Amino acid sequence: MPKSKKYILSVVFLFVFSAAYNQQDPQFSQIIFNPMSINPGYAGSLNMIGFGAINKIQWTGFGDGAPLSTAVSINSPIAPFGFKSGIGLSILNDKYGFNSDLGISFSYAARFKFKVVDGSLGIGITGGMVNNSLDPTWTYPDGTSDEVIPQSKESSINLDLGFGLYYNTDYMFFGLSATHLNESKINKSANPARYSRQYYVTGGYILNLNQAWQFEPSVLIATDISSSRFSINSIVKYNKKFWGGVSYRIGEAITGMIGIELFNGIKFGYAYDYNTSRISKYNDGSHEFMLGYNFQLKKEKPPQQYKSIRFL
Repeated sequence: MPKSKKYILSVVFLFVFSAAYNQQDPQFSQIIFNPMSINPGYAGSLNMIGFGAINKIQWTGFGDGAPLSTAVSINSPIAPFGFKSGIGLSILNDKYGFNSDLGISFSYAARFKFKVVDGSLGIGITGGMVNNSLDPTWTYPDGTSDEVIPQSKESSINLDLGFGLYYNTDYMFFGLSATHLNESKINKSANPARYSRQYYVTGGYILNLNQAWQFEPSVLIATDISSSRFSINSIVKYNKKFWGGVSYRIGEAITGMIGIELFNGIKFGYAYDYNTSRISKYNDGSHEFMLGYNFQLKKEKPPQQYKSIRFL
């Protein structure tokens, strides 16, 4: 890595650590295809078993330590004692700098049907564990270390909680959720850093232009109160199988997206982020890959008995 980039990288990580991890969750451009990772209320909303995975390679060309994030989730509708619900599992692996965070959470959503508007509301909760690991090799511009910053490898496992509301119909959706509700610890120091609560507002609409074409605008707002992200997204679909679109994350990036859904329900998507912030001078953009699959478990029909007129 060039010396200039190594210096910048060290300064960035020192700033992130000294800011007591006042960080936001990983930024995925195709989160609309995998909302389980930020909203437990989504579980069971499609009345199908849903699998989603997103892998983001951020700031390519930046050098060692550039963020690499992967989110995987699965959810399914259930009906214990006839009460419609949804369950889900989410796994998030986030690597950046000298940090490696792994979160595993289980979700449950109670689902309520509204016949008047033909919509469904999910009220969900999620709980799990997050493992934060730090294995630092700090580079200090003046050659001296900082006693406040850990100099050796450390790891911390803590409880992590979340909540979400998700309402959807055949042509629109709206979500409101919060992650890191309990502001879990990130390290074991005497004055530990903590996650800040993250709040999300999502919404989208499907507009049928004709029998073949659909226009799907959506928005996402993410905030920890002290700072916010605002994304405007627009996707055009053809025959519900092919799509392309653009997204603008205000002050951060412009994203181009393409995707395809195969005949068996498997979805593939790709997104490229072009940074519009000052960090764009030191990287070649970000690449994001999405895989999705929704399916139903078919119940076997009991064998039919037929009577023949010969035996009447």
